[in-house]
Amino acid sequence: MLNPDKEHRVALVTHSSAGVGRALRVTDQVSALLTGKDIFHEIFKDEWPAHFGGFTMVWIVGGDGTMHQFVNRYPDIQLPIGLLKGGTGNDFHWLLYGETTIALQVELMLQAAPITIDLGTCNDRYFINGIGIGFEGAVARDLTGKRKRPGKTSFLMAVLRKILDYRCAEFDIRYNGRRETGRFLLVDLSNGSRAGGGFHVAPVARPDDGYLDLITAGPLSPLQRLRYLPVIERGKHLHLPFVRHERLQSISIESTSILQYHCDGEYAEASRLEIGILPGRLRFLCDPLS
Repeated sequence: MLNPDKEHRVALVTHSSAGVGRALRVTDQVSALLTGKDIFHEIFKDEWPAHFGGFTMVWIVGGDGTMHQFVNRYPDIQLPIGLLKGGTGNDFHWLLYGETTIALQVELMLQAAPITIDLGTCNDRYFINGIGIGFEGAVARDLTGKRKRPGKTSFLMAVLRKILDYRCAEFDIRYNGRRETGRFLLVDLSNGSRAGGGFHVAPVARPDDGYLDLITAGPLSPLQRLRYLPVIERGKHLHLPFVRHERLQSISIESTSILQYHCDGEYAEASRLEIGILPGRLRFLCDPLS
């Protein structure tokens, strides 16, 4: 029997579709661990409450997609947040917690002092991990509605399908008082350092520094794309002559065609993107980032 007078009162939030069912299995494991510790908790599957009054913390079970839905529904939440690995890519989870077991992470989140994490803005939406425009947007569109495999497998297969025939769009990019125009293969705005289940697109990005990392890559031939794909995957590309890396707090992006992009892996389209950062907006239960 759970004791409602315990110090911790945990809201467990998940989606039944997250991680192709993995999130529900993880939620059950976490619930069993909390029950064993006599810690009050309540599970919210799919139907999330209007607010979390009466709880002391909120734990999200899922991946970047579930986290994206959460920050867009509760952008002003003040409660400490935990994120448990229950998605397919789990890139933001990796950034905060690395490789760990569920049991160890539960212990950590029950004891950790919250750290502040930045929240990105894109037009009228919010994002936690990153925005990928151009080629990444085309890849996200290809994945829309398809059953995703764990890790980077689905993302990599979609990349390989698009890498030979993708045509770079013309972009008009304005940030930090400068303007850049031209054709780009990649235009990436990152709060986190990893995307796509293991691609280190912005390897030095930090979600607690008050900045977004802009990574752009100029147009490449299909053979060059194949050559440099493993380099980008490992995060060893920032020195390449066709790659540019900048840190910024706001940016405006337009194109001669509709902008195809992903927001935390979720595909979207727009005629113009206004992207920014809200420093320290969220509080996460994890160790300080190194």
